[in-house]
Amino acid sequence: MRTRFRPDHQLTARMALTMFLLGLVYVIFIAALVVLLKSVFAIVAIVGALLFAQFWFSDRIALYAMRARIVTPEEAPQLHGIVDRLCAAADMPKPRVAIADLDMPNAFATGRSPGRAVLAVTTGLLRRLDTEELDGVLSHELSHIAHRDVVVMTTASFLGVLAGLIARFTLYSTMFGGGRDRRNGDQLFLIVLAVMAVSAVVYAVSFLLIRALSRYRELAADRAGAILTGRPSELASALTKISGDIARIPSRDLRAEQPFNAFFFAPAFGAGASLSTLLSTHPSLEQRLDQLAELATELGQQS
Repeated sequence: MRTRFRPDHQLTARMALTMFLLGLVYVIFIAALVVLLKSVFAIVAIVGALLFAQFWFSDRIALYAMRARIVTPEEAPQLHGIVDRLCAAADMPKPRVAIADLDMPNAFATGRSPGRAVLAVTTGLLRRLDTEELDGVLSHELSHIAHRDVVVMTTASFLGVLAGLIARFTLYSTMFGGGRDRRNGDQLFLIVLAVMAVSAVVYAVSFLLIRALSRYRELAADRAGAILTGRPSELASALTKISGDIARIPSRDLRAEQPFNAFFFAPAFGAGASLSTLLSTHPSLEQRLDQLAELATELGQQS
């Protein structure tokens, strides 16, 4: 899809490297399972089918999970007006627009392709941000759509989900497979342990690689969105305001939203949360603000 979002060659290189490493781990993983578990192809086929269904219906699943609904220009004229203007500036198709009735200020983009994309915001975000700050947040989310980040992250997640399923499958088969011939019990036990160990290692490696890719895609979306609007300071202001408001929300009220952190504009963590950089789906607030400050200097803007 051709848009006016600048090509991000560093993003492309990081994605290519991450996908290559994930592919390499995937090949080793499958090779080990072929040796250790004869029914691996059936499992791969089942998992692949489930992930394909998740990918194909990703927009519907996300909207349902977040209790968001598609809104028309008549229902949300200001929001649609901002999206229309930004899409015209980016020379890209307009996604569907949705609103989630949540007090937590946030936004996300989903959909398997630009033609099926949905840009969603919460009512809490609309109440807290002014028009210029909304420009910054929505341009960030439109960058995710233009760069097909949902497709990339869904594909990259395949291996981790598969490895986790294999680990659980072998654990359950060990727990509930007591009726097997005990003559080969020791050998079977060693095979199960080997499969679980391989699955755990593969899951851990793929998990860390996907988190690294997720953090970089957030930085890339910040940069692309700020360049589109030409006002990095407004995106920085929105980031500061949203992060501060989220930190004041009780952690117990954020837990239901935390599984969707990878897709949010800002992660749903309470004031006491402290995550290792390696485990986070998003860069730190300081890193994002530093990048925007540097970009403001590049654009000759006083932020």
